[in-house]
Amino acid sequence: MRRALIVLALLAAACGGTQPATDGQAKQSDKVNAGVIAIVDTAPIHLGKAKGFFTEQNIDLTITPVQGGAAAVSGAVSGQFQFAFANTTSLLTAKQQGLDVKVVANGVSSTGQQGKDFSAVLVKPDSPIRTAKDLAGKKISVNQLKNIGDTTVRASVRNAGGDPTGIEFVELPFPDAPAALQSGRVDAIWVVEPFVSQAISQGARPVAWNFADAAPNLTVAMYFTTGRTDADLAKRFTAAMRKSLEYADAHPDEVREVLKTYTKIAPDVIAKINLPKWPVDVNKASVQTVADLALADGVLKQKVDVSALVP
Repeated sequence: MRRALIVLALLAAACGGTQPATDGQAKQSDKVNAGVIAIVDTAPIHLGKAKGFFTEQNIDLTITPVQGGAAAVSGAVSGQFQFAFANTTSLLTAKQQGLDVKVVANGVSSTGQQGKDFSAVLVKPDSPIRTAKDLAGKKISVNQLKNIGDTTVRASVRNAGGDPTGIEFVELPFPDAPAALQSGRVDAIWVVEPFVSQAISQGARPVAWNFADAAPNLTVAMYFTTGRTDADLAKRFTAAMRKSLEYADAHPDEVREVLKTYTKIAPDVIAKINLPKWPVDVNKASVQTVADLALADGVLKQKVDVSALVP
């Protein structure tokens, strides 16, 4: 009898000893591919990955560079990316087209400060254009037609008392815009950092800070997903992004350092550029303003329910 009890005790101990090991096994991380443009705006997600904020949420994050919002949207909708980054107008357009996109976190915001924002309209130093009102009827470059650039530039002109209907927008990649301005191909250029600082260092003169003009603390871009993404994964991604945004906003020196790891911006330029703001929350009122402006300008064909895009 005693021998049987000893055997039972040993079996119980064996079972008890193996059970915690099973429960204690680390849950396998979810592999996530995020489509993100390699620009200043997206510093928080790179910083958050480096700081382990996604690992804390059991996410094994891969950041895949994309060329722009259209590529990010198509990649997410096709299933290439579980999450992606795109500007407000691109997401509004996608929603209008019936695409299954939903915002999960703020992306980047204007500083709201004239002269200290990361987006500006610039002219040659000897240009007769002195204010945003003078941009009426002129040829202005934007990186993509019928998007957040022309919408906010028109807002600048309206706010200054000008008529934006006669503006001729020309599509030029940001890196090509400063040279186009110097050569006289266009009367003005809309660019974001680091091209704002680059053009100003070459003598260009700002006449409008279009993001700051369009809406107070404008939400310029956001991170989004689609309905195919697991709700728990989306919740954890959002938590990691919120922590990343908060950290980036509070640590500008670390932002400038992480920019050296995924962009080709020269270190001396990184030291000088105007950084955007990275608030944790989306400014829904500003998203509605962009939607209304885009509708009035014909960029959007019908009114978009912003609450369906930004919960």
